[in-house]
Parts: sequence; structure tokens; C-alpha cells
Amino acid sequence: MAKQVRIQDDLYLAVNGEWLEKAVIPDDRATTGGFSDLDQGVEKLLMNDFVAFASGEKEIPEEMKEAVKLYSLAKDFKRRDEERIKPLLPLLSAIQGIKDVKDLNEKAKELALSGVPLPVNYGVTPDMKDAENNSFVLVGPDIILPDTTYYEEGNESGKALLGVYEGMAKSLLAFTPLSEEEQKQYLADTLAFDQKIAKTVKSQVEWADYVNNYNPMSLEEVASCLSPFDIKGFLAQIYGANTPTRLIVYDPKAIKGCSTFFNEENFPLYVHWAYVKCLVAASTLLSAEMKQIGSTYNRALTGTAKEPIPEKWAYRMASRFYSEPVGVYYGRTYFGEEAKKDVVSLVKKIIETYKKRMEKNAFLEEATKKKAILKLSTIAIKMGYPDRIDPLYEKLTIDPKKSLFENVASLNEKMSQDNLDKLPKKVDRGEWGMPGHMVNACYNPFANDITFPAAILQKPFYSLEQSESENLGGIGAVIGHEISHAFDNNGAHFDEKGNLADWWSEKDFAAFKALTQRMIEEFDGIPFHGGKVNGTLVVSENIADNGGMGVTLGIMHTLKNPDFKAYFINWARVWCQKAKEEYIRLRLSNDVHSPAPLRANMQPRNFDEWYEAFGVCEKDGMYLPPKKRVRIW
Repeated sequence: MAKQVRIQDDLYLAVNGEWLEKAVIPDDRATTGGFSDLDQGVEKLLMNDFVAFASGEKEIPEEMKEAVKLYSLAKDFKRRDEERIKPLLPLLSAIQGIKDVKDLNEKAKELALSGVPLPVNYGVTPDMKDAENNSFVLVGPDIILPDTTYYEEGNESGKALLGVYEGMAKSLLAFTPLSEEEQKQYLADTLAFDQKIAKTVKSQVEWADYVNNYNPMSLEEVASCLSPFDIKGFLAQIYGANTPTRLIVYDPKAIKGCSTFFNEENFPLYVHWAYVKCLVAASTLLSAEMKQIGSTYNRALTGTAKEPIPEKWAYRMASRFYSEPVGVYYGRTYFGEEAKKDVVSLVKKIIETYKKRMEKNAFLEEATKKKAILKLSTIAIKMGYPDRIDPLYEKLTIDPKKSLFENVASLNEKMSQDNLDKLPKKVDRGEWGMPGHMVNACYNPFANDITFPAAILQKPFYSLEQSESENLGGIGAVIGHEISHAFDNNGAHFDEKGNLADWWSEKDFAAFKALTQRMIEEFDGIPFHGGKVNGTLVVSENIADNGGMGVTLGIMHTLKNPDFKAYFINWARVWCQKAKEEYIRLRLSNDVHSPAPLRANMQPRNFDEWYEAFGVCEKDGMYLPPKKRVRIW
């Protein structure tokens, strides 16, 4: 506890101030503290295991064998330095060989599965209005900068980052067989094409509104919008006679405006853009020199000082591609069954408490309350790690004779094909959104389930050694947060089966929207590290934080010896974070979560228990007038 800061004036600094002064952010990370510290601990643990597996010191579990092969291949920089850009040249040559739009259309599936970006992005996901079945989804292509706002006039961060990207791409192009003149042209065309795309795609604020992502269109209408790109031919190459006739367009502005950036006239720009995008994406899989250059932009984006050491980078690569097997291994090896039972019990307790709070809710009619309680009753709980590993991983094999790039390209192709193959199959409700070794948690509105990976069930979030009050301020509030997403500004639009459906009365939803607006206003415009919080962007997560605190404070009142001070102190400890300035600015512009200090400090002000626990009054910095306090769930 920082003695120089009164807890009544700044909960976050009072709890974390001393730590913040001494904490050092690792050179290969953008943050430290809270979630990041736990993640570093898990990473160190699993890295040691990978080293032992690769050296033969430990027997490799069956589910980890291919992951260890990839790890060994990834850290073999001697071989990668000898191969340099050679493994990538066939793909770059194939991109150069695309003669015209007709040729692109004829090769679309082959190119897409090889990793070449098409004029649109696509995928198969559960249908928002029919959660048991999958749909084919279309969105616009990726842009270079993190958000469309970075392209606005006067955005100096955007200009600086584009400069970094340009310098990085220029250095990478020097490794290719292109002449100097061609290199300049390819780079200029890439930046020009990116600028055209940026004028049509959604901003992060727009993406934060799930409901507006659901725009069903007929294949004929989409084909008309995307012409001269032949979406009908592309889908026929994938599905043959089973080609879907109805698509879900998540980004209608980009799809309807496709002809403004992709047409016969701009086709050379597209080819050069695809060439540079593939070069940049593959650079980290090639020689050490290319890897170092290829990570320049991301380091500038996050403020990360250095690349991780080869062993750590190789572990991260293996962990990413084999996330579920690694997560299951972590869960089976390091996650205690006693803790699992205890946390599952806590989840059920929070759900039951939520139901009681819904029954007493002051702004909902009885019919709406019953539907909300039904939704709570049907939430599926995924705790620790899955019981089975997705059969996909049986297909993800590594060939040590081939280069790292070739193996990763093969993995990506198989994963892409697996996603495409989900149509027209039923949705698999057993799939996990997060692996067991990830320090995080989530709610899936399309399935009405909550996931708590094993790795988050540690101090300060949770421990059998911590008091009930501390655990409620940590993992309890996180559990309540995820459940509250079922009733945030997005989750509120989905029913107990995960279908996009209006289950509220007009009057009830109007009252909820009014409270949502108050939550937006509570955070909107707060100055933070040279920028300002966008209340609309972060509202869903703030509603969830508010609900998580409300329900766990309700449980606190049922304990024999509740310690509200311990509750709020652990709440603040969970959000402790030290981050690079570049990373802070990045998250402020495109993250749906509020900055960590604000998550710690803003929500307690909305609850009477905060004022009673620490005697907070009008003269204190953590005071909020009763009329301004927001409590939704």
C-alpha cells in the first residue's frame, strides 16, 4: 500500500503505487503487472517444459508432440539464416504471376489458402439469428494502421506509424528479386491501395456494436457489389454444388464500396499490395535478420524494446498454433481439481445471486425478468480446460524436412480449410474460445457460455489461501463481469440460445438504453496519457465491470465476516498494470476495455459499500455524487 496516497483519493495508486515505482517492464513485452505477470509466470513454466521435451529430458505427452516439433524448428536460426528468403520465393512468384482479374478469379481458392489476401476477408461463424447453424461471413480487407481514426487528417501517430511501416517494408523488399525501381513501385502502390481501403472499412467503435454486424445479403447482391472479383466463382471452388446463396456481411460499407479500391484499373495496386503484405507477414518466419526487421512495426506500435529470445519466440509460436493441446497439457499438469470445484461452485453461486437480483430489478417488467432469468439458467460453464482436444489438431502435423515457413503455411492452410468446412455443418457448442494456459476469461453471446481458463485461477484473482472477500474482489468480480456480458449493450440483444432476438419490451429496453448512456457519459472524455477515453467504445466492458461488482458485493453481504476493505483492495490489485506509452495510446484508440487505472477507480464510486468501507466523503477524490452513480445490474 502506497503511504503517500490516500485510498479515499485514489484506490488504484494507494494499492499499487509502490509497485508501480519499482516495476520494470520486460524488454520483450509492452506491459507488466496483473494479467501480464501471471502470463509471464505461465510462459516461464511452459517454456521450461518445452526445453525439457526438446532435449529429451522429459517424455513428450502425445498431444504435445507436434507442438514440440514446431518449437524445435522455430528456434533453429542457423537453418533459417542459411535459407534466408528462399522458402517464400515460390509464393511471391505466384503473386507476381497473377496476370489479371480473370486469372485471380480462377486461382482464388488456391491463392487464399496459400495465404494471399483477397479483396475481401471471409470466414465461417455461427449465424447470429440461428445459433445452431453456421453462416459464411464477409468483411473488408485489413488495413495497415490499427484503426481508421489513425488515417484522419492531423493524426500524427498515424503518420509516424505509416512511416515506420514504410521503412520496414522497404528494407524487406531489398531481400526480394525485384529491381530497385520495382521495389519503390510495389511499396508506393501498397500504401496507395491501403489508403483506398481505409476509406471504406469500419472503425473500432463501429465494430464494437455487434448487432450492426448482422447484414444478410443474397449471393447475387454481394456478387454485384464485389465485381469484378468473382465471389460466386470463389465459393463454387470451395463448396461446389453446395455454394451458399445467402451470406452475412459484417462490414456492408466495405463490401458495397469494394469497387472503389478493387477494379480493373487498380488491379496492379492490388497485386503489389498482396505481394508486400505476404512478404511482411512471412518475414518473422525467415532469417534472423528478416525477422528482426519484420517485427519493427509491431514493436513501434506497442513500445516493445526488443524481440524475445529465440527460445521464447519459438515457444510463443508453438503455443499459438497448438493452443488447445498446450492448454490441455497445462490444465492437466498444473491445475488442481480442488480449485476447479471451488470456482465452479462460486460461478453457480454468482449465477443464483444474479437471478435474485433480476427478480428485484426495478426497471424490468415481469416478462422480461423471466426471460433474463432463463438466460442465466442456461449459461454453460467452461472451467479450466476442455475434456477433449479438437480433432483439427490431428491434421496439424510438422515435417522437419521442410522449412519453418513451409510448415506454418501448411498449418494455416489446414486451419483455414477446417474453418471453411464448418459450412454447412451444425455449430459445435463444445468448442472453447480460449485455451487453458491463457490468463483471461470470456463470455460468448452466440452460445451463451462463459470460459475461465485454468491460468487465470491464481493469485491475485483466486487462491484457496485468500479470504472469501479477496476472492470475490478478484475472480468473483471477473466471473460476475463475464456473466454481465449477457446483459451488456451487445449481449442484451441475444437470447438464451445465442440467437439475435428482441426479448425485451420496448419500455424495458428504453430504460436499459438510458442507463447505458449514463455509463457512456461516466467515462467519456476522461483525459488519459495525452488522449481521451471514448465512452462508446468501452461501454460494453464497463457495463460488465459494473455488473460484476454489483453481484459480488451482493454476495459479500451474505458472508459471516465480510471484509469490504479487502474486497476493494484486491479489486484494485487485479487491475495493476505498468505499460509502455505507445501501448497505452494504442489501447486507448482501439480497445473496448477502459485503461486499467480507470477500471480500478471508476466502478467502486458507483456503490454505497465503497463509501462505507473507507469513509469516503465529498472532499475525497474517489467521491461521486449519488445522482451521478450508475448501477445497472
